[in-house]
Amino acid sequence: MAGGSAIRGSRVGAGPMGEAERGDAAPRLYVSYFCSNGHETRPAFAAEATIPESWDCPRCGLPANTDAENPPPPPKIQPYKTHLAYVKERRSDAEAKAILAEALKMLRTRGKNGEVIY
Repeated sequence: MAGGSAIRGSRVGAGPMGEAERGDAAPRLYVSYFCSNGHETRPAFAAEATIPESWDCPRCGLPANTDAENPPPPPKIQPYKTHLAYVKERRSDAEAKAILAEALKMLRTRGKNGEVIY
């Protein structure tokens, strides 16, 4: 076999001993999380780590918790608001009328060249 390589098909760090050569794996804790779609996710945590109360489901993206009987509800999605909707939240009808009257007055007092006449 001309031009053959003795390490063909292996990767850096691979060896005949496998796990014993790299050392023992850290102790792990597998926790089940349940979403409202009925999916179960079991991420692994280090045994001494603090376990989070919620976890995002990797299948559907909904929030999940450890209570299989009472998973968290899907989040409420707010509809897209237009600029006018935001303005209406900030201003009352009376304020809007006052601003409109002021703007109309200013437009009516402008001269031909656009300068404001007082």
